[in-house]
Amino acid sequence: MYKYTVCFVRNENNILMLNREKSPIMGVWNGVGGKIEKGETPDEGALREVFEETGISVERYFSKGTVSWETSNGELDGIYVYLYEVTNHLKLETPIKTREGILDWKSINWILNPINLGIAEMVSQYLPVLLNKADNYSLKYQDGQIHIN
Repeated sequence: MYKYTVCFVRNENNILMLNREKSPIMGVWNGVGGKIEKGETPDEGALREVFEETGISVERYFSKGTVSWETSNGELDGIYVYLYEVTNHLKLETPIKTREGILDWKSINWILNPINLGIAEMVSQYLPVLLNKADNYSLKYQDGQIHIN
């Protein structure tokens, strides 16, 4: 079991992103999420983290999976990733300053633009899988590339 979740909340062609003001990955845009608490499943931890960081209650995921990688000391590590869909009647005015950083709606095209260096490593590679695969999946990050297991 991995320790962390990252969650992307989609509203039509926009995704709610967080520019973190704390380590890890300070200063780059990523989904919201965090550590799974003792006794929680990854699904429960993801739902809690989305609510705590955004105030948005989501009921179910559209797509979920794992991204794994080998650490510098040869151990396997990873993260649970989720895509939630919300309806366009959701009114969350952004940007918003939170205890974690700045929340803002970003267009999918902006996030996936290959010359955009302000996005967390791997996101532009695995987010297309989340957006196109309404199912569970397992990805591995190796040699700078995402591979579907």
